[in-house]
Amino acid sequence: MSAVYINSAACISAQDTLNENILQHLKPENSVQMIKAIEPNYKEFIPPAMIRRMSKTVKMSSVASQYALKEAGIEQPDAIIVGTGMGCSQDSEKFLKNVIDNHEEFLTPTFFIQSTHNTVAGQIALGLQCHAYNFTYVNTSSSLEFSFLDAQLQIQDGEAENILVGSTDEQTDRTMELYCLNNIIKKEADLPADPLHSTTQGVIWGEGASFFVVGKDKTENSYAKLTDIKISNRLELDETQSFIQEFLTKNNLSAHDIDSVILGFSGDVDSDVYYMNVMDLFPDSSLLYYKHLSGEFNTASGFSTFMACHILKEQQIPEVMMINDKKKEEVKNILLYNHLAGCDHSLVLLEKA
Repeated sequence: MSAVYINSAACISAQDTLNENILQHLKPENSVQMIKAIEPNYKEFIPPAMIRRMSKTVKMSSVASQYALKEAGIEQPDAIIVGTGMGCSQDSEKFLKNVIDNHEEFLTPTFFIQSTHNTVAGQIALGLQCHAYNFTYVNTSSSLEFSFLDAQLQIQDGEAENILVGSTDEQTDRTMELYCLNNIIKKEADLPADPLHSTTQGVIWGEGASFFVVGKDKTENSYAKLTDIKISNRLELDETQSFIQEFLTKNNLSAHDIDSVILGFSGDVDSDVYYMNVMDLFPDSSLLYYKHLSGEFNTASGFSTFMACHILKEQQIPEVMMINDKKKEEVKNILLYNHLAGCDHSLVLLEKA
């Protein structure tokens, strides 16, 4: 498969990622159960009458997508593809609460209409008056990777030249309560957490929206070449090394060709063993982690992709992300490996544009 290019990248996250000099201003957070996204002033981007009707994930995505399109110099993308794990859970919760409170009678349809997972892609299209291909992937932690894969196929088949690809997830009160009850989120007694040397279960939960313009042609502003993607729903622990080696071999690379590996260490002792198991494969590479900056969530890989794009473009690796002390003079190939609670393993290979 021929490669495509990531020509712009925008992110709203727990870091101040909308501003410049992102790599110099990263601040880890390990002492709270949930990390909130730093939100912009939405009134600068969205008409006030519309803001009232938008959930947080729709607002974050609208702004991030505007940033991505503006940076790429694209007014109308040829397709809009969004990946999300939980979708518009805020409106889903409001609708279900109304069902219970009103004894299933006299329900207003607004929250139901806006609670579907494809609301985000639809609202972006409405804002742009874009009638092109519009699709949403809901594949837990590999939602963004499936979106990239779709965009890659669309471009290679000649169906599109520039595609807006994004990922988004929000926190909601009731869902977070249930996650705490289910020990998905770390207990307060286990904080502050050390993502790399954790001995406890659970994660620090985050949220955010990341959007990219993927194009057929390289531009002056291109961040990276999206070389290849591999996804596996289930992996045994002893299969992880062969999973990665087969992927590298397919792309005519060895572990020594990978300058940097970004691993999704989340601080959950049960699932981080997958990352521990593959670190030995890369003795010469810079090993990085990122969920102490973004928190864990279904589409946290959007944040790591955003960071990888900046590392490739600026040729800098932030100290706060480093696991080991290896640094190459030039960062050419970055491998991203992520999963959520041991399921939906994904590999993304990015190359310097």
